[in-house]
Amino acid sequence: MEAILASTPSQLKSPFQSLSSKLWPSFSLTLRESKRKTIRYPPASRIRLRVFANSQSAPASAMASEVSSVPSEMKAWVYGEYGGVDVLKFDSSVSVPEVKEDQVLIKVVAAALNPVDAKRMQGKFKATDSPLPTVPGYDVAGVVVKVGSQVKELKEGDEVYGNINEKALDGPKQFGSLAEYTAVEEKLLALKPKNIDFVQAAGLPLAIETAYEGLQKTNFSPGRSILVLNGAGGVGSLVIQIAKHVFGASKVAATSSTGKLEFLKSLGVDLAIDYTKENIEDLPEKFDVVYDAIGQCDKAVKVVKEGGSVVALTGAVTPPGFRFVVTSDGAVLKKLNPYLESGKVKPIVDPKGPFPFSQVVEAFSYVGSSRATGKVVIHPIP
Repeated sequence: MEAILASTPSQLKSPFQSLSSKLWPSFSLTLRESKRKTIRYPPASRIRLRVFANSQSAPASAMASEVSSVPSEMKAWVYGEYGGVDVLKFDSSVSVPEVKEDQVLIKVVAAALNPVDAKRMQGKFKATDSPLPTVPGYDVAGVVVKVGSQVKELKEGDEVYGNINEKALDGPKQFGSLAEYTAVEEKLLALKPKNIDFVQAAGLPLAIETAYEGLQKTNFSPGRSILVLNGAGGVGSLVIQIAKHVFGASKVAATSSTGKLEFLKSLGVDLAIDYTKENIEDLPEKFDVVYDAIGQCDKAVKVVKEGGSVVALTGAVTPPGFRFVVTSDGAVLKKLNPYLESGKVKPIVDPKGPFPFSQVVEAFSYVGSSRATGKVVIHPIP
C-alpha cells in the first residue's frame, strides 16, 4: 500500500499512511529557537479531533470506551533516514498498527526514552533493524484497547506497561511507543503497579529489566557487595535498589557527580562516591560485582574482587568484564511488581520532565547530554 508522508512541504513516500491521507493538507513543523522547542500542529479544522483521557492517573474506564472507535490513523514521531535528532519529524497521519494474534493494542499514555533509541536512530545497528521509516520508542505505559485472538490474560481496559521490543537490537518494531497507539506481544507486558502513575511506569521497563538481568548474569546473591558506576542514571538508580532490596546485597556503593550524592543516599547507597573528586581505582576495598553503566570498564575491572564480575553496558569491554543485550520479558516485570507496590523499589523520573509530546526532539537532546537523573519520560501523548 502506497501512501504520502506530508511532514514537510515536499512529499515523501511512506508505508505508514493510508491512501486517504492524500486528501489531507501537509502540516508545518516549526522548531522555535528557545529553551523549549514547540510544534505547530495543524489547525483543528484540518484534522479529525478526538478526545483522550491523558491524565497520568486517569482510570482505565476513561479509555475503555475507545475500544470500539480505534482510528485508522494516529499522531506519531517518525524518522525516514538515519541521523541525529534532526531526522525526527512529527506526523499526524500514521497508520495505527495491526494487532497480531498474540498482541494487544495499547493507547499510549506515556513513553520513555533510552540511549538505545538514539543509537538506533543513528543507524548503529541498521543491519538488524526494522525497515524505515520508523516510529521510535521502547518503553510504554498505557491502556489496552484491543486484544488478539490468542491473548490469554490481558483484556480491554487493563492498565499495562512494558518494553515493546523483545530483542533490543534484533528486529525492533517499526511502530514504537512514541505514538498514540502501539501493538505489543502480551508476553512483554505486565499490569501497571497500582501505586504508581503512567509516567512513573513508562520509565521502568527497559531500565529495570536491564538492571535485573545484569545482576542475574553475575549470579548475585545475598551478602555480596556491589559498586554501581553512574548510580544516578536510569539503569544505575534501579541497579542500586534491586541489588539491595531484591537480591539482598550486603553493601552498595555508587558513583555520581557532587550534586547527586544525596540522591544516591536516598536510594539506600552505603557508600556514595563523588567521581569528580575520587578515583575509583584508588578505593581501599574491592567489590564482588561492579555494574558499569557509564562506559568505564577499564577502571571497573581494577576494583572487582578476584573471581568477581563486571557488567559493562556501554563502551569498550575489558576482561573479565562482559556485555549483554537485555531481553524484554513481562514475567520479570510481574516478579518485580510487588517490590514496586511495597515502595521498596521506586521509579525515578527526571525532574526536568515529563516532556510533552511536542518536545520529543528536545527530550532526545537532553538524554544525549547525560545530565538526566533517572528516566526521561514523554507525557501526555495526544
